[in-house]
Amino acid sequence: MRIPVIAAASVILAASAALAGETPSPPGAKVYFIGLEDGQTVASPVTIRFGLSGMGVAPAGVDDKPKTGHHHLIINEAIEGEELNEPIPADDQHIHFGGGQTETTIELPAGTHVLQLVLADWSHIPHNPPVMSERITITVK
Repeated sequence: MRIPVIAAASVILAASAALAGETPSPPGAKVYFIGLEDGQTVASPVTIRFGLSGMGVAPAGVDDKPKTGHHHLIINEAIEGEELNEPIPADDQHIHFGGGQTETTIELPAGTHVLQLVLADWSHIPHNPPVMSERITITVK
């Protein structure tokens, strides 16, 4: 009798893992930069405001609020392909705003930087379909 219970538990766990990157986003949901445009020249520190339409913001770890997520700022990197099915890393190029923040002020060295916003679910995995801003290039003087 124990074998079927263990097998059933394994199937449930496997199904849960397979669905981890499948948090749906509603049609038309968008994330975007507010007041920061492609090609803009700025001084450091840079204040970056996150815009969102069609969804709400909830802190990381909150999984009972449909159509919500939290922001991630991607700097000089890209998240694409299979990476969209995995938790976004947390490092200097992948900054998490798991507290539900909608803006930040960061120090960037002088030079050209590519920025992108990605909304992710309670477990830091991008939604399906992904809610990502356009990649913009800014110059820090």
